[in-house]
This record gives sequence, structure tokens and C-alpha cells, in this order.
Amino acid sequence: MTVLEDQTADFAHYLTVEQGLAVNSVTSYTQELHNFNQYLTGKGITDFKLVDRLQLMAYLSDLTAAGKSRNSVIHAVSALRKFYRYLVQTHQLTVNPMANIAAPKHAEHLPAVLTVAEVDRLLATPDTTTKYGLRDRAILEVMYATGLRVSELVHLKLADLHLEMGLIQTLGKGDKERIIPIGDVATDWINQYLQTSRPALLKQRTSPYLFLNGHGGGLSRQAIWQKIKKYVALTGIQKDVTPHTLRHSFATHILENGADLRVVQELLGHADITTTQIYTHISKKRLKNVYDQYHPRA
Repeated sequence: MTVLEDQTADFAHYLTVEQGLAVNSVTSYTQELHNFNQYLTGKGITDFKLVDRLQLMAYLSDLTAAGKSRNSVIHAVSALRKFYRYLVQTHQLTVNPMANIAAPKHAEHLPAVLTVAEVDRLLATPDTTTKYGLRDRAILEVMYATGLRVSELVHLKLADLHLEMGLIQTLGKGDKERIIPIGDVATDWINQYLQTSRPALLKQRTSPYLFLNGHGGGLSRQAIWQKIKKYVALTGIQKDVTPHTLRHSFATHILENGADLRVVQELLGHADITTTQIYTHISKKRLKNVYDQYHPRA
């Protein structure tokens, strides 16, 4: 391994052991370092500690020139800040060359949101006469009823269900547990799935997970993504719909029906209410669209 690769491996170990970051976060940060590693190698630089502020600014400028999105550059800045802060904290550097380098501002991006009618069409698409269709209908109903992240959904276990009380529990980001209400409709679909579809998928095996694949094991995030894309295509909805779209739609719809922002924050598991506030922007945008469409003098 080169010095650069050794330093990246040490940083990954630090993020995992000392910081306790999730695997996806560690992979994301170290991938940015691998990209920077390749850039430095092309410049004949063999040690991250030999890089100065001007070289870092040149790298970030090259990312922009290469057509990287604003958010990609922001993520690169975030990873490099964390890395060089680590080098200073571990006494490998005395001066942090990233200290005064500002990231570009986030472009305002409002996620896609489905209308209530579009959600109804999407949820009605799976063929519930089949074991897979019934499972998929239950999945879609749970996602829209609770606003779960897809990572939370695939890790949902039978022990997390408290359907007699109309509640489920989940572990969100940072292993923070939260309790979420779940409505009667979603509960009914879960019960139908538990009675017929899940035993057929399990085939005499055992699994702690609620939603199973054809081999009786837990579903992956990629599998959920593919299923939603398939059903969206069947409905003919002309929007960029992902698993997160149902979470956005859940939050937007309950806000539009009068829910308090703090309640939505709690339901979504946001640590900071400023993250939740994006849904107020979505609601205002939709309100303006309705006004423009229906007001006679708009």
C-alpha cells in the first residue's frame, strides 16, 4: 500500500471505531479520499500531509471544471475537512489547510412529492392476489403511513410491531429509537401479508425481519428502489420517484392537513428542525401552483 492508501485506511478505522459512523458514511468519506488520492498521485504528491491550502483549492476548482455538481463539491469539502481535522487531532499536522476553505452553498432543491391521488394510484398497483404483490402493497402502505427511511424499512423486525396499539418502533440515524403511529389501513395490509404472503416466502425457515425476499431473507435497499421504479412505470406517473419520495409525500401531506412542524420532526426522526422545514417550502410551492391553476385572475 502507498502512504496515501495507508492514511485513508487509518482514517476509515478512526471513523468506524472512534466516531462510530455507519458503514455507508465511512464508505462515502473514504471514497472522497480515494478520489483525492488519485488527483495527488497524478501531481506526484505521495502524502496527504504535504498538501497546502492552494493545492486543496486547486483540486476543488478542478472538480467544478470537470462538471461535478455543486452538491458533489460540497461533499468533497466536507470529507476533506473531516480528514484534515482528524490529522490535526491525532497530532500528524499542526496546521489545518482546510480551515479557511468554504464550501459552495447548497442549491435549493425541493424533492419530488406525489399528490394524494398519485399515492393512491401507486399503492393500488401491486397485484395483491400474488404473494409478492401482497408483500409489495404492504411495503408501500407502511412507507407512506410512517415516513420510514428505506434503510429503516428493510431492518424492520417482527418484534418492532405493536399493531394492537397502532405503533411501530425503529432505529433511525445515529441508532436513535423512535416510536411511530401507523394507521388502520397500513396495519390491515401488514396483517394480510403476515397471514398469507410471509409464510409462503419463509418456507419453513425463520427470520426476524418483517419483509422478506423470495429466499426467505431480508430485502435490500436496492430491491425496494427497483420495486418502486417498476410500479411507478406501471402507473405512468411522470415524476422522479424514489423510496424517499414516499417519505417526502408523507411529511408534506400531514403538514398540509394541519400537523405541527415539531410533530413532523419527531415522526421523521430529524435531529434538527431546520431539516424538517424544507417541507414547509414544498407546501408553499404547491399552494402557489394550486392558486395559479384555479384562481381566475392568477
